Amino acid sequence: MDAAAKTIRPVSADELADAIMWAARSGQRLALRGGGSKRDVGKPERDATVLDMTAFAGVVDYDPPELVLTVGAGTPLGDVDKLLASRGQALAFGPFDHGPIFGRPPGATTIGGVIAAGVAGPLRLSQGAARDHLLGFEAVSGRGERFVGGGKVVKNVTGYDLPKLMVASWGRLAALTQVTLKVLPGPTTQLTKLVVGLEISAALRLMARAMGSQAEVKAAAHIPCSAAHGGGPVTALLLTGFPASLEARSRMIDALIGTYEPAAPMEDADSAALWRDLAVAAPLGRERVLWRISVPASRAAMIGEALELAPRDQLFDWAGDLIWIAYDGDWARVRAAAEAAGGQAMLVRATEAMRATVPAFHPRAPEAAALEERVRRAFDPLGVFETGRF
Repeated sequence: MDAAAKTIRPVSADELADAIMWAARSGQRLALRGGGSKRDVGKPERDATVLDMTAFAGVVDYDPPELVLTVGAGTPLGDVDKLLASRGQALAFGPFDHGPIFGRPPGATTIGGVIAAGVAGPLRLSQGAARDHLLGFEAVSGRGERFVGGGKVVKNVTGYDLPKLMVASWGRLAALTQVTLKVLPGPTTQLTKLVVGLEISAALRLMARAMGSQAEVKAAAHIPCSAAHGGGPVTALLLTGFPASLEARSRMIDALIGTYEPAAPMEDADSAALWRDLAVAAPLGRERVLWRISVPASRAAMIGEALELAPRDQLFDWAGDLIWIAYDGDWARVRAAAEAAGGQAMLVRATEAMRATVPAFHPRAPEAAALEERVRRAFDPLGVFETGRF
């Protein structure tokens, strides 16, 4: 390997292992890169060599009756979605695509990148997270060793639930080459019920009742400032299924709405477009500093109050468990507000100067940070994947 190389693109697991061992011997740092949709999350990587994983793409095995799909980790998410849709199926979790947050086209992010980031969209509450549906994987560790975890295990590491460790590792443990995922039948029809005019506290109460009802609500979100409704607040509740089922469950939602003011429901394509926009916080704009805050829904209103946010600065997903805020003020205030509400704040989009000084992830408790460090050293003892990004 040329030490001056800025990008390496292995085309086999053996080549990948060789590249990682070369980096370990020469003291190089490797930045894993698939579709590049998340490259602007975290600190700018200065001296790392890019390890391009896009050659690990394509379908390895797909068994629609068994609802199991195995693909190369470098396969674009758009290709995975198209393949599954052709058989009336979809990924069991609602995958999240960072691309549009940074003005990039949707679908280019790789399935390996989605798993490594551990991200899910508005369906997270009803269908689970990526970690719940990753059955197995193949990867190469920072030691340059090929290994397999989960389904179809050939070699495992005693003491670790490997699939769950890989999810949300952000490329700091190993380079994924292949993933096996559980899939589900895709929705036949979807309907989004809308309620206008609710203040945040009332919207949170309605979403909690809806998610706990027998209406089988798939997703719930609140937009305090909706351009489509004259800048007023809108609460959205998603239903999916067969038409007869949707009609009955829609009536259940009407009963929950009660005296609140409903708006015309959105169906199929319009509904899908709304939830795509909500997934990437589009109502907050494309250029503003963007934070993602995980917090108990019962305390979600505390964030806006503590930071004195305007309606246009906040968006509530996951029935209030997830808050997106556009805020370019004192970042320490954001983290303090999240902690006071029992949550955590992640910096997703910011200027390069801000990214260089503000950690992307919320600080870990000392015990958790120490455990995380030991796990990383077990997989990557020489810090090959430690680029300083996080």
